[in-house]
Amino acid sequence: MRRLRNIALLLVAFFTTLIVSLGVIYKIGISSVDKNDDKIILVEIKKGMTTTDIAKVLKENDLIKNEIMFKVYAKLNGVNSLKSGYFELSKNMDLEAITTKIQEGDTVDPNSIIVLFKEGLNMRGIANVIEKNTNNNADSVFALLEDETYINEVIEKYWFLEDDIKDVNIYYPLEGYLFPNTYTLRDKDVTVKEIFEIMLNETDKILSKYKDEIVASKYNVHELLTIASMAELEGVSLDDRKNICGVFYNRLDKKMSLGSDVTTYYAFKVDMSERDLTKKEINTYNAFNTRGPNMSGKIPVGPVANPSKEAIEAAIIPAINDYLYFVADKNRKVYFTKTDSEHNAKVKELKNKGLWIEW
Repeated sequence: MRRLRNIALLLVAFFTTLIVSLGVIYKIGISSVDKNDDKIILVEIKKGMTTTDIAKVLKENDLIKNEIMFKVYAKLNGVNSLKSGYFELSKNMDLEAITTKIQEGDTVDPNSIIVLFKEGLNMRGIANVIEKNTNNNADSVFALLEDETYINEVIEKYWFLEDDIKDVNIYYPLEGYLFPNTYTLRDKDVTVKEIFEIMLNETDKILSKYKDEIVASKYNVHELLTIASMAELEGVSLDDRKNICGVFYNRLDKKMSLGSDVTTYYAFKVDMSERDLTKKEINTYNAFNTRGPNMSGKIPVGPVANPSKEAIEAAIIPAINDYLYFVADKNRKVYFTKTDSEHNAKVKELKNKGLWIEW
């Protein structure tokens, strides 16, 4: 009798474990492929496609983890009447979000185009992307930025745009305010104004999440985005960027110059991979050049790139540290130090190890 009871208990334990395991597998299987990847992928669901066909298309685009799990989810949740058309999907969507969108027929125009504006692009880079992907040329981008009426209109429309962007020393008024992302544009005839509006709307969404922190900061939006743009180009990871921003704020508090190479390159409109800066350039005053004279304790006149969400967060919520220096090696690993002698020793060490960046 005891033996039968033990067998029964083992069977109960086995099936309980099996059910729990299947539940875990199911939960993992219906979750998003990558919760941090919001890049838009345009997918065509053709008329007459079965659930099996749709599962195959989604898997080919790496939008689901498993075709079988998609079909199981559809069966268990009564997913039917999946519509045809072109759908904007992304890897951060789980099966519920994906199937809901396809069921509701939330389609986009097949003539629409997907355009990627990479993080850290400056306005010249953005103009090149627009010229390459649409029927606009780069000159039309710069012409709009020089249109004072247009600039006043966007200042009036968006809470985060202020008269700072009209400073005569700023090259491009909307530099730093066009959020880098993958966007679906209506077609190649989309106007520069329409593109800017889409990007500014996305910036609005991002900055609005940090509105309380921005209000509490001793720096305004323009200054925060300027710091964020520098951190974008100086670091890679969120932690590094937060520490880099901490260094910038520490130096500002001590009335030191920020000494950021990326600002000097921007000041003289030189791409960082193009060449080294000359001593004359480094030592020439420019409202962007934090390595030049008369810039002690000053933030550049404006952003030097269009920063990512991580860089924006780093500028608004920096790491609290006591570092005053940082340097990156050619693998973009960042080293932080507290004194000038420590910094110089680290630079020497990187050069000796062949890790120093040279163009």
